Amino acid sequence: MSTPAPLGTLQMTPALDRRDLLAPPVAAALKTLPIADRILVAAIDPDLADTAAFCAAYQVPLAASANCVVVSGKRAGEQRWAAAVILATTRADINGVVRRRLDVRKVSFAAMDDAVTQTGMEYGGITPVGLPAGWPIMIDAAVAAAGPVVIGSGIRGSKLVLDGAALAELPGAVVIEGLAAPVG
Repeated sequence: MSTPAPLGTLQMTPALDRRDLLAPPVAAALKTLPIADRILVAAIDPDLADTAAFCAAYQVPLAASANCVVVSGKRAGEQRWAAAVILATTRADINGVVRRRLDVRKVSFAAMDDAVTQTGMEYGGITPVGLPAGWPIMIDAAVAAAGPVVIGSGIRGSKLVLDGAALAELPGAVVIEGLAAPVG
């Protein structure tokens, strides 16, 4: 698989060369991931990290922007954490697909403080790269089929760019058809 093509006006460089643009768990994960040499990073204005503002400012199509949401639920007193990766043009089926995959009665989006504490990443920059060991990473099939996608880097001041299919190579990742549905 080749390195992703440029997207919008992002100035990209190999992520391995710019660990200063990554959250510590992301930089640590890149040391061991076979896909690390296929991941690019681009510095951005942290005030423009939220999806809509980012896409508008950097001319990246929403269909090439992926979001990583942290969810949690309990089963038999055990807190279970997971991540769902979906395109910005879709909404995750949290109460259906995600709940069943996590095998909990009730699942919810993690509170901001909990998501930050659990991942070691900044809110608005959470990425599936470098999540805690053992977390399921549910990737919508549309993300895996999208080609190059932009996703968080663990901080608000940069974004990662990689082929959506490469996300399926992350530890704990599974591609799921129907994880998300189009918004609207």
